[in-house]
Amino acid sequence: MQQQAHTPPTQDAGAIVEEFLRLVMIPDPAAASRFVAPGLAIRFTGGRPMRQPAECSAFNATRYAWVKKKFESTDVVAGATHEEAVVYNTGTLYGAWPDGTPFEGNRYVDRYVLQRGLIVRMDVWNDSAEWLLVRAGLAAPWSPTQGAGA
Repeated sequence: MQQQAHTPPTQDAGAIVEEFLRLVMIPDPAAASRFVAPGLAIRFTGGRPMRQPAECSAFNATRYAWVKKKFESTDVVAGATHEEAVVYNTGTLYGAWPDGTPFEGNRYVDRYVLQRGLIVRMDVWNDSAEWLLVRAGLAAPWSPTQGAGA
């Protein structure tokens, strides 16, 4: 049975999410698990259901040679309490594709629900699938002029 750390009630929900993400990106999913509640529900890119931080790390190992997140913003939704808080973390991914080709600037949005200082739900979105379509020749890169209205 997984032992859970007790989070001080005064600890900021945004700081909890940032520390969790820091540990997942090492990757140290065992340490990251200290910040999650039993029954954690994860919906990863592509709608993939997962239950543990280790599953996220394992998936990332199949998609990237390595990957890290550059945080741009961590926002706790207004009205958050220690009983429940919603946190959005946004930024860009950087790293290398499986063939070693480096990348940066890949946008992501993560949404977390915390209850009593522990993460109970995590939703992850990023642009990797779009970038992989272009790399595979299945889509053309988008030009800012293509989106210009008439």
